[in-house]
Amino acid sequence: MSGKSLKVLIVGGGAREHALAWKLAQSPVLGELIAAPGNPGIASIARCLPIPATDIPALVDLGVREAVDLVVVGPEDPLASGLVDRLQEKGVRTFGPSRAASRLESSKTFAKDLMRKYGIPTARYEAISSLDEGLAALKRWGTPVVIKADGLARGRGVTVARTPEEAEGAIRQCMVDRVFGDHGDTLVLEEFLEGEELSLIGLSDGTRVVSLQPAQDHKQLLDGDRGPNTGGMGCISPVPGVFNVSDLAAAVLQGVADAMRAEGAEFRGALFAGLMMTAGGPRVLEFNVRFGDPEAETLLPRMKSDLLPLLLASADGKLEGHSVEWTDRSAVCVVLASRGYPGTFATGKPIHGLESFAPDDREVVAFHAGTAEKPGMAGNSGEIVTAGGRVIAVTALGDSLDGAITRAYEAAGRISFEGLYRRTDIGRRHILETRTKDGGRKAEDGV
Repeated sequence: MSGKSLKVLIVGGGAREHALAWKLAQSPVLGELIAAPGNPGIASIARCLPIPATDIPALVDLGVREAVDLVVVGPEDPLASGLVDRLQEKGVRTFGPSRAASRLESSKTFAKDLMRKYGIPTARYEAISSLDEGLAALKRWGTPVVIKADGLARGRGVTVARTPEEAEGAIRQCMVDRVFGDHGDTLVLEEFLEGEELSLIGLSDGTRVVSLQPAQDHKQLLDGDRGPNTGGMGCISPVPGVFNVSDLAAAVLQGVADAMRAEGAEFRGALFAGLMMTAGGPRVLEFNVRFGDPEAETLLPRMKSDLLPLLLASADGKLEGHSVEWTDRSAVCVVLASRGYPGTFATGKPIHGLESFAPDDREVVAFHAGTAEKPGMAGNSGEIVTAGGRVIAVTALGDSLDGAITRAYEAAGRISFEGLYRRTDIGRRHILETRTKDGGRKAEDGV
């Protein structure tokens, strides 16, 4: 690949896609970067075109017209809609799984049935397809119980119900109120598991899987892991106390890649396993078929290897001999959200402080998640405003987890907008546990 100048198209417009663009822009073999639709942060390093990630025909036409060397699909919706299949039919090399392979994320019942068939460790479960079935199942299961919408719900389709009232309410929200539309027509009731949550992502070429390092998402809205599930309020990597990454990757990531190949749905792309590290061993909570968010914003700043050759090798089925080199430094990502998220929230609020982040800084980065540019007057550049529930993901590297936490929160404090909300404890539980074990301050003393 030496001397080549490659044109890459990124599909999507969130913080995950900004992180991918940021990392790919560092590749010595990249010639031009295009994003559809992109966002104001991505626009600083790529040519952004206003094509929604869900407009499959327009994206296929773009890939062909621009003669791109690689399309990198970020979000789950276009994957589940078959964008990769359509692009490949036109001869456009694409990083991401086919529609058939994307069922690992677009149907939780498919994923659970596959795991049961091939012996991949997961929680006990039951699928239900009506309100009456759900209410009857609750009597058998009791609480606590986990209730999941079968289809795509943007990270918000999971309820950990600790009382019968909460469980029934979650089922009625999906089955009666239809808060997730057709994606909630089938639900999965799942055994409640206790332990340490872990995100493990691998790049698969259909046969081999090259594992990335683990990360730990903080899904709940509120400090102390309380409140509703969100798409992720922050993330850390590496995860203290996790050392058996190769064993996990072999059992889970390679295991499901082998299973999908046996089922005739070869998986190429980013394979994400959400794990619960229980006292009885790891259990798969979910599979996603793309880079996680905010995991991508946390892992990619730690990656020393060039990402572009890895994505090309995955798309071409040629990952053999590839590996990933990492810095031993810690990364912490803090998400700045709009108050009201994951429910109703306001948009269009001016964002201040983004100018304090240097464009070439690889230590502290503000990834745009839900932002838009408000047009300026008389040709002047406009201001950046909020345009989503999760607005900015601030990531910082540090020589230790403690140091990365401090830097991330210092950087996050430079950004402000009306209604800003963030958790204040991303990663801090591990610092408290370490200090307590080492005979330092007790957990209740704070950090």
